[in-house]
Amino acid sequence: MEAPVDIEKIIRTYRTIAVIGLSPEPKNPGNGIAAFLKTVGFNIIPVSPHTDEILGERAYPALKDIPLPVDIVQVFQPWDTIGQTAKDAIDIGTKVLWLQEGIVSNEAEEICVDAGMDVVMDHCLLKEYRRLLGRLMAGGAG
Repeated sequence: MEAPVDIEKIIRTYRTIAVIGLSPEPKNPGNGIAAFLKTVGFNIIPVSPHTDEILGERAYPALKDIPLPVDIVQVFQPWDTIGQTAKDAIDIGTKVLWLQEGIVSNEAEEICVDAGMDVVMDHCLLKEYRRLLGRLMAGGAG
């Protein structure tokens, strides 16, 4: 049996997040999540073939087009395309595939775990960050 993924370690360790399916629309939940993460020090790299810039950051049409190392691939896209996204994340040397709330892909999990990557499914990165921050502010261990 696989050891559980250490979400706290992921959030503390990794800073560069490629966001698949990031919308330029502020009313879109993914946009708000990425904007918040950017304000607290994460390097956000939008991945969208439909625009050149989101949240003041250059957008890339695909993961393979990003010219710098990516720690986390955060996914806001339909579940049926995530298998290919997992393969693309492996190809660029990503450490973590993060599937937002409501997104689960056993196929992507198997692909990534077999390649030695961590996978987080059905969790919101913003909520997990806030949970961790709340614990730290309350004097919790870290």
